Amino acid sequence: MGYKPKVDGILEYILYWCSFGPDDHRKGGIVRPSRNYAAKRKTPAGRPNTKRGCVCHFIVKRLIAEPNVALVIYNQDKHVDKKGLPCHGPSDKKAAGTRAMFAPYISDELRLQILSLLYVGVPVETIMQQHTEIVEKQGGPCNRDDLLTHRYVRRLERKIRRSTYELDSDDDVSIALWVDNHRDHIFFYEDFSDTEPFVLGIQTEWQLQQLIRFGNGSIVASDSRFGTNKLKYPIYSLVVFDSNNNAIPIAWIITPSFASGEMHRWLGALYDRVHTKDPTWKLGGFIVDDPSADVLMIREVFQCSVMISFWRVRHAWHKNLVDRCSDANICAEMSRRLGEAVSHVCRGTGDLELFEAFMEDFVDCSDFLDYFRAVWFPRIGAWIEVLKALPMATSEVSVAIECYHHLLKLRLLNEKDSDIYQRADWLVDKLGTKVHSYYWLDEFTGRENFARYWKDEWRSGLTSWRRALQIPDSDVLIDGKYAKVVSHKREGKVHTILNPGSEFAICDCRWSRMGNLCKHVIKSTKISRNRGLAAPSTSLFVFNQALTSILRHPPHDSVIRDHAIALAVCIQTQLTGLFDHGKGRTTSCISVPSEHQAAANSDLFASDEPVGADTYMINENQSVSENVFVNLSSEMHSVLGEDNVSYGASGSAHDSLLQTQVNTD
Repeated sequence: MGYKPKVDGILEYILYWCSFGPDDHRKGGIVRPSRNYAAKRKTPAGRPNTKRGCVCHFIVKRLIAEPNVALVIYNQDKHVDKKGLPCHGPSDKKAAGTRAMFAPYISDELRLQILSLLYVGVPVETIMQQHTEIVEKQGGPCNRDDLLTHRYVRRLERKIRRSTYELDSDDDVSIALWVDNHRDHIFFYEDFSDTEPFVLGIQTEWQLQQLIRFGNGSIVASDSRFGTNKLKYPIYSLVVFDSNNNAIPIAWIITPSFASGEMHRWLGALYDRVHTKDPTWKLGGFIVDDPSADVLMIREVFQCSVMISFWRVRHAWHKNLVDRCSDANICAEMSRRLGEAVSHVCRGTGDLELFEAFMEDFVDCSDFLDYFRAVWFPRIGAWIEVLKALPMATSEVSVAIECYHHLLKLRLLNEKDSDIYQRADWLVDKLGTKVHSYYWLDEFTGRENFARYWKDEWRSGLTSWRRALQIPDSDVLIDGKYAKVVSHKREGKVHTILNPGSEFAICDCRWSRMGNLCKHVIKSTKISRNRGLAAPSTSLFVFNQALTSILRHPPHDSVIRDHAIALAVCIQTQLTGLFDHGKGRTTSCISVPSEHQAAANSDLFASDEPVGADTYMINENQSVSENVFVNLSSEMHSVLGEDNVSYGASGSAHDSLLQTQVNTD
């Protein structure tokens, strides 16, 4: 744009005109006398062929003494000519050719939107049609993104079509070339050496923004073993949870399976990157799903507490039980026994003997026992140790990670030629382009406009947990060891759940038979706990155990003790105030103030087995035994005295998630 400076000793004025005006070189247009040019010049000054009389202009006024402060005054903010008609851009119906629609550049956000739509298969014409309709609805172009052209989108589409993942026949060389071309997407990279294996950490700018937005004061969880049996290098995913508790990947780490313990090499680089962007960012908690995870390193880097997620083991046991045991009743009983064994281990009342007794009692079920003995029994010792040392993450977290894992499988492992899975350059290229585009579009508000192009890998929505909350209580019937839930998709269909009230329950729906926690199991568990037919969840038990431990063994330091008591009273007050069992009301999320969270993370639990923010994610909307809270109330009275207790006793409450998503919105 041209400008006309005017300096007045104190103030500076700069006038900016749109590059398509104010002169009008169209037929019959007006050209200022001072702007005449020599017609014979090859490159006329000011590109007069694009001058179309646009009157959009503004003035920037700033103090010379305050160069960082400016006042922008728009004299005309519409890209129209003197007649008030659009004179360039997609809304200009009289534009000849594409030169009059030329857009010098567009914002990074719009470019990412266009690239994402192109990567998932939306045609150029559809993208331009939707864009033009939006511009027309707002009365014409009013910013640079509104000047998007068909030519620009077509150029991006051609670039995608001509690109290739195989930059070199040698996979390692191709990876190195890809890294050189995508430095902005890499937060850590080390090639193979004599002593260290290959590690590549991928994080785009959008993923970094999601980590800052949803991870500050909240939870980051890991999915550490995706593609172990199919890919050349498995994927270690880090995810955060959005406002609907859907998992969003914020980093992918690719390294050989034998180097899974190399977390210390890249964890610090990830922390440094997010802190460079936002120095105030602080993580509330970290969830691991592998007993061999470097818990001490995580605590040292992020200064937060750590939880363990059992979803991967439960998923594998459930799926193999259904596949290898044909008798539904025996299958349900085996699942119940495994669930009880895990629960006893987490509560500190069980050990390896429970699993040995399980194998002795079900010796006739040879198919599953052979699998269990060969695959899981050698690992049970490590799992028992970590389940005793770390609080268990809640079912809602497990469901969210489970859904992420399933979607990633649909979006990544859908190639016709399975040999391509042994190329690491294909893996990093597809993660950074097509897979990344799907997750970006999951958060895109305008994705419904392209619903007709949705495929299985594009569809995403509420998790099973959120869908379970939409099932009316009247659609659930519990009868002893069975529960029935009316299906909403298929009229007249009723799903049967065995072992209702347990996270190891088995449903006859397709999603459950795949090994997943379905909405029918979650809803029946909630109803069972509300009616006192099932014990509270393990997560809630550990949480109450932590609060009781704070009150029975308060720290010696008075400041820390005050924080501990304030935390206990705050949580108890929120639980008793927000849950009214008599009226049947439930609340899905309770936000814990970040100062309590920080106190729990850094001060209250300085031992090797922290139980502070680790136990915050306990949002399961399920009932709790009265004795838990009555005992907790009596503990508070005995420690604080009658005058210092500012909460009311509640006859009952709900097993609910105390989610540390302080800054989700």
